[in-house]
Amino acid sequence: MQKKLPKIYYFINDINLTDLSKLGKNIHLIYRNYEKEISEEKLLIVKKFCKHSNRDLFISNNIKFALKHKLNGIYVPSFNKKINYISSFSLPKKFNIIGSAQNFKEIKIKKKQGCKEIFLSPFFQIKKKKSNLNIYNFNKLIVNDTVGYIALGGINNNNYKKIKMTKAIGFASISWIKKNGLRKLRPF
Repeated sequence: MQKKLPKIYYFINDINLTDLSKLGKNIHLIYRNYEKEISEEKLLIVKKFCKHSNRDLFISNNIKFALKHKLNGIYVPSFNKKINYISSFSLPKKFNIIGSAQNFKEIKIKKKQGCKEIFLSPFFQIKKKKSNLNIYNFNKLIVNDTVGYIALGGINNNNYKKIKMTKAIGFASISWIKKNGLRKLRPF
């Protein structure tokens, strides 16, 4: 039996279909751009691209937009700590809520927000942070939990296989995926 590929998420802040078409087929997209307003027209082009390539599309921190345009779900960043952020909306059955956290307190908030998958970061060392979770701390945070966890931060060709030493169901990336597209990714 072939091992199932991990879930892979790619954060985008710009829409470039040429770049997106170079991605491996199993990579889901999260649009997050906190500096400029969403171009509805461009994001609908990406939605069509995702539907055609059988990948999920999430938008960061904009539940109204995600519901209006019937996206696969919403990404709730770690800085959004509003417990009732999602609860006031009627959600379709297949609408996914994913979020990110950096510690146990934020994990609790994401669970209260209804996140079924939580990105934990930084997994490996990154330039912006002095510390990282590492394998031991990652596993310690998610022990005996029913939520799916995604490794995020500092993942590259040299270390991504170390994620298999955790109970992570996948990983997320920005620079590594942008650099190589992950077309020939092997299961970890």
